[in-house]
Amino acid sequence: MAQKVKFPARFSILIYFIVWFLIVSFLIRISFFIWEYDQVSWSFTDVARTLATGLFFDVGAVAFVSLPAALYYAILPNPLVGSLLDKIVVWFFTSLTVFILIFTFFAEFTFWDEFKSRFNFIAVDYLIYTYEVIANINQSYPLPLLISGVLLLTAGLLFLFYKEKAFARTFTGKPKFLERIASLAVVILVVLFYTGFITNSSAEWSANRYNSEISKDGIYSFFAAFRNNQLQYERLYTTISNDKAFDIIDARLEGENVHFTAKDTHSIHRVISDSLSPGKKSNVVFILVESLSASFMKEFGNDDAITPFLDSLAQKSVFLDNLYATGTRTVRGMEAVTLSIPPTPGQSIVKRPDNANLYTVNNVFKSKGYDCNFFYGGDGYFDNMNAYFGGNGFTIYDRGRGSILSDKIKTTRNNIEDDEVTFENAWGICDEDIFNKMLSVADKQYASGMPFFNFIMTTSNHRPYTYPDGKIDIPSGTGRQGTVKYTDFALRELFAKAKAKPWYKNTVFVIIADHCASSAGKDEIDIANYHIPAFIVNLEGQEPLKIKKQCSQIDIFPTLFGLMHWSYDTDFFGRNVLEPGFEERSLMGTYRKLSLMRGNKVMILSDQQKQASYLWNANDNSLKPCPATRSFLDETIAWYQTADYLFNHKMLK
Repeated sequence: MAQKVKFPARFSILIYFIVWFLIVSFLIRISFFIWEYDQVSWSFTDVARTLATGLFFDVGAVAFVSLPAALYYAILPNPLVGSLLDKIVVWFFTSLTVFILIFTFFAEFTFWDEFKSRFNFIAVDYLIYTYEVIANINQSYPLPLLISGVLLLTAGLLFLFYKEKAFARTFTGKPKFLERIASLAVVILVVLFYTGFITNSSAEWSANRYNSEISKDGIYSFFAAFRNNQLQYERLYTTISNDKAFDIIDARLEGENVHFTAKDTHSIHRVISDSLSPGKKSNVVFILVESLSASFMKEFGNDDAITPFLDSLAQKSVFLDNLYATGTRTVRGMEAVTLSIPPTPGQSIVKRPDNANLYTVNNVFKSKGYDCNFFYGGDGYFDNMNAYFGGNGFTIYDRGRGSILSDKIKTTRNNIEDDEVTFENAWGICDEDIFNKMLSVADKQYASGMPFFNFIMTTSNHRPYTYPDGKIDIPSGTGRQGTVKYTDFALRELFAKAKAKPWYKNTVFVIIADHCASSAGKDEIDIANYHIPAFIVNLEGQEPLKIKKQCSQIDIFPTLFGLMHWSYDTDFFGRNVLEPGFEERSLMGTYRKLSLMRGNKVMILSDQQKQASYLWNANDNSLKPCPATRSFLDETIAWYQTADYLFNHKMLK
């Protein structure tokens, strides 16, 4: 009769740990199902597959986590088993691992609350920028209570292991050599299998994004994102020939006032000519507002009265009311407006190596004699902002905490001092303070006689949702609606103060969101959660205008330059939406999904060379699969393939 196969007693703690990990991971998955009960698919087959896929990835995750312990148990000689050294090592590292994992399991819930996703590349970024993240957690949650709870749960679990005599068996079990090797081999083989044959994208089996995300394991997803933080378009996505791709994009960028100058067909370099050039030389204050969804405004049906000032601006500005962000993170918005480029897969160009001396909007302003500055209320080291803006010719004003720029970056960096700050949280100073800093710098620029381009990135509309007391009728720290209303208030105060300045009459203000407050939905690309407002305010001689054309974040500066009647060189993918030949479209992406929308037709490209075609229903924000035309697929490919090609071949320099 065959003997029952079992691990040696020496591995008892490891077995208990693995079982605990799998049980907790299952409970987390069930919790997410309940949390998103109205979004997930509850069909029996979908639930079963979600749970089965989840278990499969949990096994992979726990194998990776368990490998160091399995190695230790296998190689420690029997004479040292149960020694004081052995007990110290096992107790310490078991306790530390359990503590970290319990904290991680708690973090999964907070991450899901913010992003409706298991850990991804955003979590990897957050691991790098520890100051902002820890401060944000501390200001958003009762951190001492949280740590105490984690310690209590850790102690409880270790006590359970102790009561079950798992520690006793681990310290008394003295396995034979073959038993050690066999036990270790099982763990190593599992790790090698997942490393060599399984990718995190294998969990994305469902058309319902929530089922796919719940199928993942958070820890496995984190390390998958850590390993694949930049994606190679040509290897992972459907392609066409570069000649064809550039021919398609050149045709989309043609116009009566456009002259392509490059002899190389793999280029989009051209000159935009305006018959009224040199046009207006107005100062430009550009405000990229954190997480300003269009859905917050009364203009788009919101009845909460949290954007009264912005709603009033919509009636007396050039207001783009059918504009879509390119991505779901601040660095994507920065990339879109400064480079006017579609979102290439992986990290934003703002965070990539070798992103200095690119052809950005700064080059256009510099060619007109402008003084160009970047204002950020936090530490610009976060998300590589200082390196990107400094490396592309901006003078930096930020709330730095000692980080320095590379010696290769030729720029000036100015700190925002304590006496200029009235309120500050984890992400930076309040919007009023950063606006006041810009106003003081603008006064000096005006006195010097130079026109200025001042780029401001706001921070207030972000968790922990705190702002100065007494400014609005919603208490600080109570939620998103309060920060939206405070940001609206701060913008009103900015204009009130700016109107008293001698330079105001000749200054145009551009306000646009970096991305929406939420980006998650059950579909691959949640279209409604890319819809953002944009305003061009106080342009001399310009009558109020509501632009209904579907357009993209990448079009904001080409439209402004058109309204100012500028002639300029450009490598931008964006166009002036007011040109007669402008073709309506928007470009939206995630870390791995890339889409083109024309009207209600949507094409989505995915890695593994996949693509899908949909019709978007704006009434319920749903995507319905539909047959794709080859021309629409080729155009979608062309936008992203050419953008990726130009950056990676250093042709945006």
